[in-house]
Amino acid sequence: MSTALVWFRRDLRLADHPALEAALAEHAHVVPVYVHSPDEDGEWRAGAASRWWLHHSLAALDASLRERGSRLVILRGPVLDALAGLARATGARAVRWNRVYDPGGIARDKRVKEALREQGLAVDSTNGSLLFEPWTVKTGAGDPYRVFTPFWRSCQRELGSRPPPRPAPLRLPLPAGAPDGLPLAALELLPRVRWDAGLAAAWQPGEAGAAARLGAFCDAGLADYPEGRDRPARSATSRLSPHLHFGELSPRQALAAASAAAAGTTGAGVAAGVESFLRELGWREFAHHLLFHYPHTLAGPMDARFAALPWRDDASALEAWQRGRTGYPIVDAGMRELWHTGWMHNRVRMIVASLLTKNLGVHWLEGQRWFHDTLVDADLANNALGWQWVAGCGADAAPYYRIFNPMLQTERFDPERAYVRRWVPELARVPDKWIHQPWAAPADVLSRAGVRLGTDYPAPVVEFKASRDRALETFRQLRGDAANPAVERPRKSSTSPMRLRKA
Repeated sequence: MSTALVWFRRDLRLADHPALEAALAEHAHVVPVYVHSPDEDGEWRAGAASRWWLHHSLAALDASLRERGSRLVILRGPVLDALAGLARATGARAVRWNRVYDPGGIARDKRVKEALREQGLAVDSTNGSLLFEPWTVKTGAGDPYRVFTPFWRSCQRELGSRPPPRPAPLRLPLPAGAPDGLPLAALELLPRVRWDAGLAAAWQPGEAGAAARLGAFCDAGLADYPEGRDRPARSATSRLSPHLHFGELSPRQALAAASAAAAGTTGAGVAAGVESFLRELGWREFAHHLLFHYPHTLAGPMDARFAALPWRDDASALEAWQRGRTGYPIVDAGMRELWHTGWMHNRVRMIVASLLTKNLGVHWLEGQRWFHDTLVDADLANNALGWQWVAGCGADAAPYYRIFNPMLQTERFDPERAYVRRWVPELARVPDKWIHQPWAAPADVLSRAGVRLGTDYPAPVVEFKASRDRALETFRQLRGDAANPAVERPRKSSTSPMRLRKA
């Protein structure tokens, strides 16, 4: 009776799992395996928040497997050695996995596939992570897309033909004598100094947690999504991004659930919410499309002119930004939310990224690396696209002259100042008129609020207008533009790439 290995990585679920389904259809026994090999990820190995999530997601996957008569075999890398050794130990004739699309993963998978085939194993990979694989969506000229709107328009024409998600298998036959593998604790994914209480309070990693969050969002969140998703004080975003990143939820499942919600109501609000939500799934697809076709954008600008931009090497400014001590309350609120929960609201992500790159003049890669280490949804493709979009150097990027004004953004999107008060409690007693710009408040107002600027809360690390003017002049010289737009352009929230995947 034949046996197949199914290699799990960013598809930590049992439902709608094409590789697992194919293995069960063709073999009598299946060995689920996870190979821990962070060194093979190089500079972009999982950060601390992602490792925390991975630990709990693997535990949940193993529990689901055991309910079906199986278990997860955990091994250490290198991947090729681990899979080849497990195949010999179990007598497996085949290895299956779902594809990844980042440059390092593609190169590794190609090497592993070729080597295992040379050893006589049948090896195949499938799509379990995207609605559209990157090479299947092309312009009329046969080229990759570089602009989101025509990309998504092309995808929308094919959404109805996406296969429906498949249910999880009821039983998973494990061959007798399959090795136990390592205990999960041996991977040492959890922090030794336990700083993760905020993450534990905010999230339920695993397939069951993903299904519960998707169901709650489709039941109660879609009607408010188009408007509410821009309000950081509300719980109006889907918060599905980490579940999608770790593959506890497939995009086909998200598509099917949202479509069913639209079909089951006559309300215009839900229909608009579904359209907006699916568009954010589209941004996730676009990010992977870009990274696949332009792999250099993981660490370099899409717009080559920005390679010559004179970024500032300012360690103290970077640290103030990382620790939520910039003196700009909504920026500091976002950075503290990130540190405490492993997540940050999309609108605020754009504001904090703009301050770092445009006002502080720090390279967007520094922000990308910090997000990679601290986000539970630290997806390479999404992170790279988002940071380059704000910095103005990527595909479909925000124009270089869009510099988010933290004070105006607070007035528009946190009008009650509830978000700022939650995450910057030292300013909680400052009146609404001044809380988003405490440096401008009269001394007696700050005194009554118990705030000493520079002691209880920092003064701004940079003056906004002067730094904005400096950034505009630098960018104009870089691009050779003569115009000098002096005002923040109107927002177009439907075109933001920092949304569902970080929502």
